[in-house]
Amino acid sequence: MFESAIAIILVLGLLIFFHELGHFLVARIFGIGVSVFSLGFGPKLLSFNYGKTEYRLSAVPLGGYVSLVGEADDADLPDKFTPEESFARRAPWQRILVVAAGPVFNFILAWFIYWGLFWAHGQMELIAEVGEVADNSPAYEAGIEPGDRVIAINGQDIKFWDEMVLFIQESKGEQLNIQVQRNSHPIDFIVNPEIVTRQNIFGEEIQTPQVGVIASGETVTIDLNPLSAAYEGAAQTWMLMKLTVQGIVKLIERIIPLDNIGGPIMIAQLVSEQTSEGLVNLLALTALISINLGLINLLPIPVLDGGHIIFYTAEMITGKPLNDRMRQIATRIGISLLLALMALAIFNDLWRIFRE
Repeated sequence: MFESAIAIILVLGLLIFFHELGHFLVARIFGIGVSVFSLGFGPKLLSFNYGKTEYRLSAVPLGGYVSLVGEADDADLPDKFTPEESFARRAPWQRILVVAAGPVFNFILAWFIYWGLFWAHGQMELIAEVGEVADNSPAYEAGIEPGDRVIAINGQDIKFWDEMVLFIQESKGEQLNIQVQRNSHPIDFIVNPEIVTRQNIFGEEIQTPQVGVIASGETVTIDLNPLSAAYEGAAQTWMLMKLTVQGIVKLIERIIPLDNIGGPIMIAQLVSEQTSEGLVNLLALTALISINLGLINLLPIPVLDGGHIIFYTAEMITGKPLNDRMRQIATRIGISLLLALMALAIFNDLWRIFRE
């Protein structure tokens, strides 16, 4: 229990730190003053000053913030800061970069984590060996047997199970020449995939070609050098970013039920579970949460980073900032929407606990 609590605090702290670090560093690159860099909200527990910035550890570890000089009003500049350090005086494109840096640093954190995991542990791949063949399936009718290792499809070399599945899915049901290795001898089979209806990861019914085989489960670990690990880490991060965006779209379209939305309690439960599974699992979950945090912050909702980016983009196009009244109305709507989403997430979290 104690280890889980420490892990939850460390994971949240790392995610918040990297997000706010992005805002902070880009602001400083542009010469924008930062009066406060805080991990957490509410009363400060610890603080120290370095340069003109006060660095805080605050009591509520559910977020953080950097206070940019002149973010709201040039007239209210803190002591030691000059008007030249005001955020409001910067060009809209510079303000966009400062705001976008937080989510971008969340993606960079995920990439760093995956890079380290691939470098330290290599890449595990499922080999293209058949474990089971479904009765009366296309593979069964063609003569493929358990233990066969697929080595080529239509003349293209196959090493891993994922490569084989992707090739079959892209075939659109067209006839395939599948070459397997059986007892050290290559054998060719003509297989006609059948189109079946199944559910994808979002619960949607889709039609996809299948041949009716299940993997044996045998894996191989491929050692990666730092450059290859960096590439695979980037590919993993990009793939999960795309899946997360698709998931958000499916939520908006109501394809994914709203009761799938989770909040801080669910995150704490997941971190606790993965802590017991080991450091690798915990780090992988941290990277996934970091990607989600970055993308959620880019949603075009006032109060979130994405909402500010919309404001500054509009200013860049029109040549003038949004008037105060419109900004206040948009901000109130954004706060209301955000509070509603948080309430829904917490309700879902509590409902899952009671249901279990």
